[in-house]
Amino acid sequence: MTIKGEPWKTDNWLVSPWDFMEEVTKDFKPPKQVKIYDVTTRDGEQQAGLTFSKDDKIRIAEKLASLGVQRIEPAMPIVSPEDEAAVKEIVKRKLGPEIFAGTRSIVDEIKRAADCGVKGVTIGTPVSEHLIQYGLGWPLERALEQAIKATLAAKELGLYTSFFPIDGSRAEMNWYFNFIERVAKEGHMDALVVSDTLGVLSPHGASYFVRKVKERINKPVEVHFHNHFGMAVANTVAGVLSGAEVVHAAVTGIGEGSGNCCLEEVVMSLLALYGIDVGIKYDKLYETSKFVRELAGAPANRPIVGDKVYDIETGEVVLFYKKCWNEHPTTFLPLHPRFVGHLDPEIVMGKKSGIDSVEIWANKLGIELTREEGREIVTQVKKLATDVKRLLTEEEFRKIVQNVKGVFSKK
Repeated sequence: MTIKGEPWKTDNWLVSPWDFMEEVTKDFKPPKQVKIYDVTTRDGEQQAGLTFSKDDKIRIAEKLASLGVQRIEPAMPIVSPEDEAAVKEIVKRKLGPEIFAGTRSIVDEIKRAADCGVKGVTIGTPVSEHLIQYGLGWPLERALEQAIKATLAAKELGLYTSFFPIDGSRAEMNWYFNFIERVAKEGHMDALVVSDTLGVLSPHGASYFVRKVKERINKPVEVHFHNHFGMAVANTVAGVLSGAEVVHAAVTGIGEGSGNCCLEEVVMSLLALYGIDVGIKYDKLYETSKFVRELAGAPANRPIVGDKVYDIETGEVVLFYKKCWNEHPTTFLPLHPRFVGHLDPEIVMGKKSGIDSVEIWANKLGIELTREEGREIVTQVKKLATDVKRLLTEEEFRKIVQNVKGVFSKK
């Protein structure tokens, strides 16, 4: 809905009339309706050191439903049994918003999401050539084949499928369009997520990106923009003005690295500066933000210079670090931390950690592990980090290793 009359001047705000001059707005092409797709407890939780319990996720989902967001992605069920249980419980409560699950392009993950009863899935697949080749060590065609197979599986399971080409903003354009057009033709997508995974687009680049996608793909477009250069909100607004129908955002802007598009900022920017009402209950913004901030216990990292902005907890990103840091560091980081005088990335241990994190920590501590021991340590790391709702210390990690090795030695 667009505000009529003098939208720059209401009882609740007074902004610049310049924003609404015809010369300024004549090329805007926003959709008739903009939906908010909240990622607070999934992508938001990927901020290193931030952990939401099952109960936290349920309570946040209830707040988001009260706020009026149209979609919620509580978790990737594959991350932990607690996350899977949280998704199932949120679906069961029928709060109102559509409930989605995040998955990788792995059929078993999509089946697990379907078992949770979700309306749809957002299926992520790396699409930039450098991330596929250096971050995963795959031939390019493998990523494409896996995406086609996974999206077809989602279709067969009756799931609304948002296809999410990871790192799309750094992919070579011809390769990118060949990739998504083949997935649309040979696989399946109900919507395409235009992603700026590393937060490297400018507002002008974001606008152009969305326009070109709208020209080539006859599907609803969602925008998922990160904040490494502080542009996530501006880029998201630019995407909406170019026709994107769905906005991915997180309360307070929490998330991997320097965070996601901030929900409060983007919905108020759209409303007060562009006259675009996304249909939420604006009088609940502060209440919702305060609630999430108290549960999170930490604000979003500041772009570029935040103390924890280069720390890495999420398993897939640790894999990229392991493969790329020595020779291709900017494959998984948009900016080399040393360029701004920052510290090198630190691999931290927490709920989102995986086998690569465990191997890195074990090597650093001079501990040899079998693959089976490593997997069991991952399980126990996730459980303890969820219970204490923080990152683990070296002492806690050592204790887990000792316990696991003790059990395995008796088998």
